[in-house]
Amino acid sequence: METVDPRSIVRDGYDKVSYAYRGDACDLEQSGYGHWLRRLRKRLSDGGRVLDLGCGCGVPVTAELAKRHHVTGVDISPVQIERARALVPGATFECADMTGIAFDAGSFDAIVAFYSLINLPVSEQPPMFRRMAGWLAPGGWLLAIVGQFPWTGIEPDFRGVPGVPMYWGLASVTDARAWCADAGLSIVEEGVQPPRGNPGFSVFIARKAG
Repeated sequence: METVDPRSIVRDGYDKVSYAYRGDACDLEQSGYGHWLRRLRKRLSDGGRVLDLGCGCGVPVTAELAKRHHVTGVDISPVQIERARALVPGATFECADMTGIAFDAGSFDAIVAFYSLINLPVSEQPPMFRRMAGWLAPGGWLLAIVGQFPWTGIEPDFRGVPGVPMYWGLASVTDARAWCADAGLSIVEEGVQPPRGNPGFSVFIARKAG
């Protein structure tokens, strides 16, 4: 029986669909990221240290954050990271698996994870929340998109590219809330993205105790 390797599926998938997924320019508001970035940014001071997990090609999230903050982007896809370095030269990028990369405790004032934690197997998401909490400085913020209803599977023809699969690991929002609490993160704002999505994803803005 062939074993599914989620990491290979995710890495190769984003390598192959990078340009189909996003061009070199992207309207922040039309992308669906704008609302949640505004909710986070009002809580951050200029010049803060921000980690963008699953940064993709750097557009629009890393680029927007880099206008006011010192941003480090991490992505498992070499193609995405190569594009990000060219498109957002003011940020720092690492091509790495988020579950394996290491940062010192308290390295960041905020962490954002848009549509990236849900590319991990569900079993790896609780320890990932604990790792993120460790990387946050006291009083730091996490903005994360998580599952709303549980589903694990492989999506065929990702972003309309024939023959390219994508792996998804979605837990219930109840489980994700518990993972936040276990990691010492208090959810201060919660919503759904997209707002009228069916079923859509859950979004947390959570804070580490100061």
